[in-house]
Amino acid sequence: MNHFINIFPFTAIIGQDDLKTALILNAVNPKTGGVLIRGEKGTAKSTAVRALSAVLPDMERHLGCAFACDPKKPSEWCPFCRRKDHAPVVVKTKIPVVTLPLSATEDRVAGGLDFNLAVQSGRRVLSPGLLADAHRGILYVDEVNLLDDHIVDIILDAAASGENTVEREGMAFVHPSRFILVGTMNPEEGEIRPQLLDRFGLCVDVSSEKDPDRRVNLMTARDDFDHDPSAFAIRHSLQTRELAERIVSARGLLPSVVFPGYLRTLVSELVMENNAAGHRADLVIEQAAKALSAFEGRKEVTVEDVRNVAGFALMHRKRDASPPPPPSSKNHEHDHSPHEPDTENPEENKDDRPEPQSQDSPSPQGQEEERKEQGSEHPAPEPDADGDRDQERNKVTDSLFDVGETFKVKKIAPPKDRVVRNGSGKRSRTRTAMKQGRYVKSGNGKDGHDIAFDATLRAAAPYQLSRKCGGEGQGLAVVLKNQDIREKIREKRMGNFLLFVVDGSGSMGARGRMTASKGAVMSLLLDAYQKRDKVALVTFRKDGAWVNLPPTSSVELAARLLSDMPVGGKTPLAAGLVKGFELVKNHLLREPDARPMMIVITDGRANVPLTGAKPLGEVLGIAEKIAGEPRLCSIVVDTESQGPVRFGLARKLADALSAACFRIDDLKAERLVEVVKRRREEYA
Repeated sequence: MNHFINIFPFTAIIGQDDLKTALILNAVNPKTGGVLIRGEKGTAKSTAVRALSAVLPDMERHLGCAFACDPKKPSEWCPFCRRKDHAPVVVKTKIPVVTLPLSATEDRVAGGLDFNLAVQSGRRVLSPGLLADAHRGILYVDEVNLLDDHIVDIILDAAASGENTVEREGMAFVHPSRFILVGTMNPEEGEIRPQLLDRFGLCVDVSSEKDPDRRVNLMTARDDFDHDPSAFAIRHSLQTRELAERIVSARGLLPSVVFPGYLRTLVSELVMENNAAGHRADLVIEQAAKALSAFEGRKEVTVEDVRNVAGFALMHRKRDASPPPPPSSKNHEHDHSPHEPDTENPEENKDDRPEPQSQDSPSPQGQEEERKEQGSEHPAPEPDADGDRDQERNKVTDSLFDVGETFKVKKIAPPKDRVVRNGSGKRSRTRTAMKQGRYVKSGNGKDGHDIAFDATLRAAAPYQLSRKCGGEGQGLAVVLKNQDIREKIREKRMGNFLLFVVDGSGSMGARGRMTASKGAVMSLLLDAYQKRDKVALVTFRKDGAWVNLPPTSSVELAARLLSDMPVGGKTPLAAGLVKGFELVKNHLLREPDARPMMIVITDGRANVPLTGAKPLGEVLGIAEKIAGEPRLCSIVVDTESQGPVRFGLARKLADALSAACFRIDDLKAERLVEVVKRRREEYA
């Protein structure tokens, strides 16, 4: 127990019964497949995982083996254990609990070349990584949802195959890597990749204690532990020893536990009722139910066992039978004209409310309906002309619109460059000077802090004969000089600064535009939160533009301001662009290497100039000046209705900004998938 006196005892954790049960099930039966622990900060997630190491039974391994070879499986022994001149010595050690840090490099996780040994002896020898250390143990990832994608891919490959393949510097090596994957995450900080999510056998949601008495007991226990960890551990040593013995007994009983055939029908029904994809849930429920039965000292699984573990296995896999229908504008758009009479066509009348109908001349039905929305603002052929009906429409009182349906946003990122940046996040790839990220290529060494072993050896190879003949590098297999050193050039993902410039004028109220636009902005905000972006919000309406939210990491505040944003008045688009660009310039003064993104949500109409010029011409001139800032990436989201008459002003704005232009539907990830599928069918 002395080794664990500085670890809070597992049996002293107050509450969190589901969490402790899920961990114990994996300790009894590793085939359960690990556990994902989701919950808010400060709910003993990490404490429970680290405390588990004290109650796990010992395992047999070979002394000095870096790969934790199982003495009972000679076919899986590493080259060290297979040496004919070496008789492996079997020892008992604790089951390893290996922590994977978020900053771990690819070489540290999978393994790489032992550079010191290569220089001294000239032999290529593998330096084992964390996947070798975790073999037959537990791989623990805190904040698993924040892992870099390429590290996740390595873990997924090892978890699926039970082996880790190392291919580095012309060296290939394969070793067993079977481990229980335990991860913790805070859902508020973003979701986890579906491929990794399904790899966790069980899932537990934890929350803080709601009982005041238990919260008091928790504070008392933590204070006692901090004051004297040794005495606290001794006080709970009996319960810890009893739990450890119970787990050992359950492991011995597990092979004889019977899972009755009729229960498999129950398992299948439970899985299908929850619409879980694949068959992994069925297998996990069976293994977890066996573990629970063995832990309870029974040799036959019961219906109650299955029901008790099914929730853990299905929590992160259950899906709705079918996606809910998208909300109609009727449900999301408030009535702007309380005196509007009922007619036989309420939808048409509802579309007319934000903008009075043009009475100029009769037209075909489709064109007249579009002119109700567009012609009233642009009665003359020149789109940016003012008129009496435009003045009348902009006297409409301010209105509030609900936020429309959100959706998964397709990938949006600025183009790559060669600037070295530091930071964290998940949006755009950038070069980094830190020992994090994917090794993409090598370059000339500067300080040798991140040596590219393969490139360095290749650079030095042609000169080895002349250097050794000159008497250099006595006793070394490889002679290196400063000019040989090559460093790794790495790339990683980082967050961006996203500036939302949102049109809040009266024209946005027609045909559910603002409802759909708010849904698009909310979707982008959710995506920004998960990508670790900073956001700011600028709106323009009536006679000016306002900074509703300065640059911040609080996406929640931006979402709340968006929900309460009113609509009405004229369209000072020029003022909105100028105000937004001022924020961008201030941000670039503080962070010259930043790559901000300005997302303009508008239909492109403008009728309030900053000077005496025509509004549209002034807007395009300002946009061209903004496009002269090479560090700024702009995007225009076109909110104009898809009717028979379109002005295409947002597209003109995008061209002037040198920006990409999307309609709201184009932002949806599933829309991008549909386009790809359609193209494939065309070429098939």
